[in-house]
Amino acid sequence: MTEVKSGDTVGIHYTGTLLDGTKFDSSEGRDPLEFEVGAGHIIPGLEVALPGMKVGDKKTVQVPCDQAYGPINPEMRQAVPREGIPAEVPLDIGTSLNVQTPDGQAMQVMVVALDEATVTIDANHALAGQDLIFDIELMSIA
Repeated sequence: MTEVKSGDTVGIHYTGTLLDGTKFDSSEGRDPLEFEVGAGHIIPGLEVALPGMKVGDKKTVQVPCDQAYGPINPEMRQAVPREGIPAEVPLDIGTSLNVQTPDGQAMQVMVVALDEATVTIDANHALAGQDLIFDIELMSIA
């Protein structure tokens, strides 16, 4: 039976949870996630668990934050003047906003603090700083 190796295109079903058991993502009810192993399309800590698996194999993988979405980077938090944000934009803690960087790239940020004068936004990935657990099942190898 064929085993996964770098360069193969695989399909996996997965469920991702935090260490406390909170589910943050799953392929349940969808087609398997397909990607090329070794191409960097998924987080490194999950990708390294695939070589050697065979179709039908199941595995639970614990991925430390530095092999997932990285540690929280304090430089990715920024206080911006409230007057620089259009009045029609809802500003509540936890609100996700799409912003444009000075070089024109789109970026998603989250409102993490508010006061009369400033809005603090955070551009860290929502799962930054989190160790993750994935239950995976290999569905296909091509």
